[in-house]
Amino acid sequence: MANRNICDRIYQFNLSQPRDPDLLKAKYGYMREEKENPFVFFRSTCHLFYEDLPIKSWLKKAPLVWICGDLHVENFGNYKADNRHVYFDINDFDEAVLAPCTWEIARLLTSIFVSTETYSVELQIAEKLCQKFLNSYIQTISKGKAYWMGEDMAPPVIEDLLARKNQVKRRELLEERTVLDKETQKRSLKIDFKKAKPISDLQRQKVTSFMEVFASKHPNPKFFKLLDVAQRIAGKGSLGLERYVLLVEGKGSPDGNYLLDLKRALPSSLAVHNVWAQPTWESESDRIVSIQKRLQAIPIAFLHSVTIGKDSFVLRGLQSTQSPTDHLKIEKWDDKLPHSEMLMQSLGQVVAWSHLRSSGRQGSTIIDQLIDFASKSKWKTEVMEYAKVYSQQVKLDWKEFCQYL
Repeated sequence: MANRNICDRIYQFNLSQPRDPDLLKAKYGYMREEKENPFVFFRSTCHLFYEDLPIKSWLKKAPLVWICGDLHVENFGNYKADNRHVYFDINDFDEAVLAPCTWEIARLLTSIFVSTETYSVELQIAEKLCQKFLNSYIQTISKGKAYWMGEDMAPPVIEDLLARKNQVKRRELLEERTVLDKETQKRSLKIDFKKAKPISDLQRQKVTSFMEVFASKHPNPKFFKLLDVAQRIAGKGSLGLERYVLLVEGKGSPDGNYLLDLKRALPSSLAVHNVWAQPTWESESDRIVSIQKRLQAIPIAFLHSVTIGKDSFVLRGLQSTQSPTDHLKIEKWDDKLPHSEMLMQSLGQVVAWSHLRSSGRQGSTIIDQLIDFASKSKWKTEVMEYAKVYSQQVKLDWKEFCQYL
């Protein structure tokens, strides 16, 4: 097969963004890990997927909807919302744009094929799981009404995850991420070089100055008093981008403290491929936050679009990483097929609800047109076949990347 210049494309994309060199090196290492197979590679190369997408084909004829842009099986998960309840929903919106609904679906189906192959799941079962998702998406769209997946409405496979998430209390998160000085009864962030690493004095001053201004604009400024800040190490595709974990006063030290996530916002990797007019956002973080609020039933806690100097950031509550249920983890789906089919049905509902919920907004199609499109059959066959074929291309690209050191 002709050389696709995979390594050059990956390096050029990542080097075009402001990334921490050490963490970027770590990202490349994760992408090459044999035990992960090609799935982490797929997660980390969203830009490749859209560079390869045949935009002028049937994909262009689908209705425009608001999409998260980087939909894969591990970009769903649980989170605590502004109302302090726990929900299961899409949870990553860095690449979010207005685009055909089939873009979202094609990337998710591809991720299912890639992730099932990681655990040597039979192709027939992978196809069955993809079909389960598609059928659920179509049936949900046909009803024309968006719901949500919280403890009161979740099926057993999701309800169990939500219940376990509720059991992880804020104090447990603090104990995981901070160190308590017993004499002063003050906390500081734990620097372990796995989840957090030190920052420069200049970075600390920048974040401190921002938080002072941010806090002053709220009714209870003491809540957002900054106690400590470090660079956050998280994610795969975004690893190395400017990102901080913030320890704030919250409801009082030491056990009333809160942890926040502050992440630099960059342009969506879909932007250069998207021929449809987009709104004029105030900033990249405004784009991310605005679309996230449209797609999620209830937004994640403390979600704000903020600006620091010339750069924009997304500020939100930092979620627990103690529980393995914060985001879906791929597993041997053929060993638990009924469980997996129920999960695919739930994912189909969640994606459909996000498209319905954000319909008729700044260029997105109205619900009636979305229902009409979903009822047709040709696109379903085409998107399934594309995902199946492209998943094999992902495997070849991953092998090529692994050979180049």
